Amino acid sequence: QVQLVESGGDLVQSGGSLRLSCTASEVTIDYYYIGWFRQSPAKGREVIGCIKRRGLGEIYLRSVEGRFAIYRDNPKNMVYLQLNNLNPEDTGTYTCAAAPRLCSADAADFDYWGQGTQVTVSS
Repeated sequence: QVQLVESGGDLVQSGGSLRLSCTASEVTIDYYYIGWFRQSPAKGREVIGCIKRRGLGEIYLRSVEGRFAIYRDNPKNMVYLQLNNLNPEDTGTYTCAAAPRLCSADAADFDYWGQGTQVTVSS
């Protein structure tokens, strides 16, 4: 059973930055394609992007293009979501998820999910 744990969420002011982390217990995270999602009452669940087992991540959500980036540090067993120039619409619970076969914008392709970390952006 793959267990994912996110960290790094916080309360920040508009224009601020955060780096969210996702790590896996019991397995090496580079076995999996890792997606990042966020959930908010206003917008529901949105897929932010995904990173393949090697290389850079791809951002799917147009509203965060140029501000967010996904990258991994396999020796540290970590995947990161860098959030820059945050605004109140970025408020939500950010969750990482692992897929064994491919990167996807479809949540159904991800088999394992973390509990999420809360990001709150004040105006």
